[in-house]
Amino acid sequence: MATATLRPPKAKRRWTYDEMAAELPETNQPTELWDGELIMSPSPRPSHQRIVLRVARVIEDFADTDGVGEVFVSPLDVVLSSHHVVQPDVIFVANANASIVTETCLRGAPNLVVEVNSGTWRRDRVDKKALYEQFGVGEYWIIDPDSRLIEVFALTKGSYQLHARGTGAAKVGSKLLPGLKVSFAQLEE
Repeated sequence: MATATLRPPKAKRRWTYDEMAAELPETNQPTELWDGELIMSPSPRPSHQRIVLRVARVIEDFADTDGVGEVFVSPLDVVLSSHHVVQPDVIFVANANASIVTETCLRGAPNLVVEVNSGTWRRDRVDKKALYEQFGVGEYWIIDPDSRLIEVFALTKGSYQLHARGTGAAKVGSKLLPGLKVSFAQLEE
């Protein structure tokens, strides 16, 4: 009786950001690096992008009026470490933290990130929340279109605490940007 020899499974490549940037072509397809593993997602739906643009506009209008920082929208690589690269839907970088903005990406933790949930409940609420907390992102917003909910988490003593939560027309405020308030109803208009 002959025995078959099985090959060991091929080890997955553990990418660094610099390898990814050098070897892969530029793309608008959402591409993130989780502990060195490439994660690619389909592009977001139009309803998702409407909310992204509207929340970015609200934050940008506030930031421009007060001159406190700069707003970006995805896709833009946020390099938290050589093996952890994310593309949050909306990103705010305060003027005092502007050194993280480079010609090709953001290298370091932004002050505020927003994720609009698009069927990736665990990814946004558990995985990304833990990652942003670990790397010191000061404020994390989760917007859930299905529930018409906005939650704002503020980093306090190294962990996220719920700062504000509102549905529909109820306005939520930012701890990082006092005076900035928004409701989900505003994002639907």
